[in-house]
Amino acid sequence: MVKMALYIVTLPISIWVLESLRIESFFKRGRVLQIKIFYLMMSFALSYFVTNFLYDFAYFSQLT
Repeated sequence: MVKMALYIVTLPISIWVLESLRIESFFKRGRVLQIKIFYLMMSFALSYFVTNFLYDFAYFSQLT
């Protein structure tokens, strides 16, 4: 349940962070749907990595 809450928190933050990169300049003109799908996939991946890092960090800090 904690991991799901972390996903809910980190997903909007990762979308917000990725929007600041201006990745659309790497795509061809008129590829709006592909750019949106790319942002969505990258935000899911980023939130996955951040959530797993935070979850593992909290778990391993309890062991010591």
